[in-house]
Amino acid sequence: MTDMPAGLRRYRELDGKTLLLCIGAAKCATSWLHGYLEALPEVAVSPLKEVHFFNARFAQHALGDMQALAMARLGFHLAQPGDAAENLAQRAVFQASLDRAQMIYDDNAYFGHFARLSEARTRVFCDITPAYSVIGRDGFAYLRAFCASQEITLKVLYVMRDPVDRLWSQLRHLQQMKPENDAITRWPDALASEAVMARADYAATLAALDAVFAPDQVLHLFYETLFEETSLRTLCRFLGVAYQPGDPSRRMNETQIRLSLPADARAAFADRLAPQYAACRARFGALLPEGWRDA
Repeated sequence: MTDMPAGLRRYRELDGKTLLLCIGAAKCATSWLHGYLEALPEVAVSPLKEVHFFNARFAQHALGDMQALAMARLGFHLAQPGDAAENLAQRAVFQASLDRAQMIYDDNAYFGHFARLSEARTRVFCDITPAYSVIGRDGFAYLRAFCASQEITLKVLYVMRDPVDRLWSQLRHLQQMKPENDAITRWPDALASEAVMARADYAATLAALDAVFAPDQVLHLFYETLFEETSLRTLCRFLGVAYQPGDPSRRMNETQIRLSLPADARAAFADRLAPQYAACRARFGALLPEGWRDA
């Protein structure tokens, strides 16, 4: 287990506030959720959406080097036309990228980032990083201990989606990011990838959450019903903020590559993911979206 850093600073600007960590799952409308939460007056979200702080320290299932990504993102902003200092003063994402680069060598920069973003009216601040779902029990225990350095309430949101649909969406997204990741021909590689399949292992994530957090610290929602008023009211109640309706037609970071799932891939995915359907049926029962129960 990664050692807890000594001498973490307490940010009094955050006293009494709630940190929401949305840990995914990947391709479960977390970008839409970021936009929804950003529109709530009592909520502050990171302009980066995905901060990738804790998974950089528990990188056993990483799909990339998150510290290198932080430096590349900062380099992108530094290379933009115009005066770099003026751009930094005016662009929230540039400022957040600088904060994230500082987190590479200064653990205090994580809560410093949110202390800078929070206002007097802020009741909740959010880090929406789906890769946190695969940091495991040790990662969650470290996260909990790290957050204990602040006078805050820690809450976790885990959004799940029909396992086969979610996996196919992720593979299409990986192809969109890198065309050589051809989903139609390379889907068997995904089944052999520990990093990809860890993101499909809802049962392992649920067990790790149960081992570390109290039941009232964790909210489970489902992609298929996330956009409905009932789910959004549940989320706002969980956070202690006033409800506002969302716009389900406003899609964000939606995968643009449209490919039908081949029949042989569907059969292989269903077979591999059968334990996930079974675990979720046993745990959530009638709360599970109808399509899942028919799988």
